[in-house]
Amino acid sequence: MLIYPVQLEPDDNETILATFPDVPEAVTFGDDEADAREHAVGALITIFSAYMDDRKRIPMPSPLRDRPGVVLPVGVSAKVLLWNSMLDAGMRKADLARRLNLSPPVIDRLLSLTHASRIEQIETALAALGKKLVVGVREAA
Repeated sequence: MLIYPVQLEPDDNETILATFPDVPEAVTFGDDEADAREHAVGALITIFSAYMDDRKRIPMPSPLRDRPGVVLPVGVSAKVLLWNSMLDAGMRKADLARRLNLSPPVIDRLLSLTHASRIEQIETALAALGKKLVVGVREAA
């Protein structure tokens, strides 16, 4: 899973502002730190979807270095990695659709960060790019 460092600081209206050093366009807030972190996932997904619409590479997270982090869900993380792998290979959605023998709407859903795709589908798409998805486990924060 991808974990993005987040900066949490008091805002001037008694809320907590959440910003991201790696994704300056993503800004959100919450009533407290826990609420701001919950909103932070949605803010990242929204901005990353916009990057994809603009055919831009999604920035990878920098090391936390004792900073708090926001964990993207595993499916979203896998789709971000798939997207960047496609861009690295110079591949468009239509190219992936042809390679996987799938219709364009299926590829649109596969790449949608808000659609719950099966992880096996993402693995198949990554394999078509010569990539392998690797998942790990770490201690909870």
